[in-house]
Amino acid sequence: MTALLIICFCLILGSLGKPQFPEQEKDPKFWNAWAQRTLKNALTLQELNKNKAKNLILFLGDGMGVPTVTAARILKGQLNGQNGEETQLEMDKFPFVSLSKTYNTNAQVPDSAGTATAYLCGVKANEGTVGVSAAAVRSQCNTTQGNEVTSILKWAKDAGKSVGIVTTTRVNHATPSAAYAHCVDRDWYSDNEMPAEALQAGCKDIARQLFENIPNIDVIMGGGRKYMFPKNASDIEYPNILKHSGTRKDGRNLVEEWVDRMRNKNGRYVWNKTQLLTLNPNNVDYLLGLFEPGDMTYDLERNTESDPSLTEMVDVAIKILKKNPSGFYLLVEGGRIDHGHHEGKAKQALHEAVEMDRAIGRAGLLTSDHETLTIVTADHSHVFSFGGYTPRGNTIFGLAPMLSDVDQKPFTSILYGNGPGYKVINGARENVSTVDYKGNNYQAQAAVPLNAETHGGEDVAVFAKGPLAHLLHGVHEQNYIPHVMAYAACIGQNREHCMSSSGSAGLRPAFSIHPF
Repeated sequence: MTALLIICFCLILGSLGKPQFPEQEKDPKFWNAWAQRTLKNALTLQELNKNKAKNLILFLGDGMGVPTVTAARILKGQLNGQNGEETQLEMDKFPFVSLSKTYNTNAQVPDSAGTATAYLCGVKANEGTVGVSAAAVRSQCNTTQGNEVTSILKWAKDAGKSVGIVTTTRVNHATPSAAYAHCVDRDWYSDNEMPAEALQAGCKDIARQLFENIPNIDVIMGGGRKYMFPKNASDIEYPNILKHSGTRKDGRNLVEEWVDRMRNKNGRYVWNKTQLLTLNPNNVDYLLGLFEPGDMTYDLERNTESDPSLTEMVDVAIKILKKNPSGFYLLVEGGRIDHGHHEGKAKQALHEAVEMDRAIGRAGLLTSDHETLTIVTADHSHVFSFGGYTPRGNTIFGLAPMLSDVDQKPFTSILYGNGPGYKVINGARENVSTVDYKGNNYQAQAAVPLNAETHGGEDVAVFAKGPLAHLLHGVHEQNYIPHVMAYAACIGQNREHCMSSSGSAGLRPAFSIHPF
């Protein structure tokens, strides 16, 4: 009992070691003045931005549910030496916020493929499928034909805009692939991952579709190099490491084919940071950047000499795309937020989210809200939470200020509903004070043991700014998002409202139901 009291006392003392909150917060004037400034700013939003959107940017935080946004906000502040709670993320500054219902047609708790089809193609779909309607059945090749649905990236390209994809995952992973592919199985990265019967029936792998379906995507950046090269071809960065070697059974070198096709079109292929950052965007019209054989590394583990950050990729992408006088569409995925959560590694996930927020800030500096509609959202959430009555300024990766009143052990604020962090030692919950719970790869404790933590099924936030951003309000189905973006930019469906000569997109109730 004495030892228990000492531990409790030490925990309490630790939380009292620094001021709990700034002195000014004791004065009601501080809060009233802040609220009045916020009110004054909100009143300016009565003047709605009804311009036509020249540019469209979608930032997709894969797995970035609301608890992840809140925790990332605190982390961002703490990285800057603040308590954290009062910090503003770049996405927090967007004037319009709504909620998106993320379920797939056949799944209450969705996956990243069916959701990508929703927010890119405008129709809900089955889990595990990309760029096809819910009439398609996962892994059944013969349900592909006739059920293809096109994406807003294609609508933008068809309207004469430049288009780009930037991701921290493989460029043929679930999220980006729904922008260009029509595939009944998200795992068909190359022909090596496809069953023989699917190949015989004429289905194409996703890497191949990246280069063939919309052959002139202006900017493509991310990982996934090995899926573009012949089987066992040695990787340029990791020579003679078999797991990084090429996978393609058809013997094609898709990168070489792309380079040949773009030779006289100011096309450049790069595979490292130096090559990327020494490019002059004014002299590059097409860019293919494949920086890892598989997914790109977590930002916390990134080799800053050889691997570009998401922010650096977004910077180059926008500088190339914005040269088009007709504007651009850009999909940016912070894809490894999701991976960090699946592995129970909250620190990795939250640093990925903070890096995506930096990229959002950079995009804001390179564009104007007057003509650019920017949306930030997630495809789904995770069973990630943080709680435990932590005091103000508590490190987001720290302990709750008390012991469990059941097993008398400390616990971290961050916990998962399920996942690989479930650990029992001698028949009892692991004592987290005996391990490095602040380590980059610490797996937070979970209630149910699983090799990989699962997605969460709750609604996710949609942050919007720019032309017609106010159309994202309230609670909507996830597939509503690309319809708003297309309407704002006068691409795809219902363009009758775009006839105004003033440059305004107008809001006349003109709405056709012609197919895309």
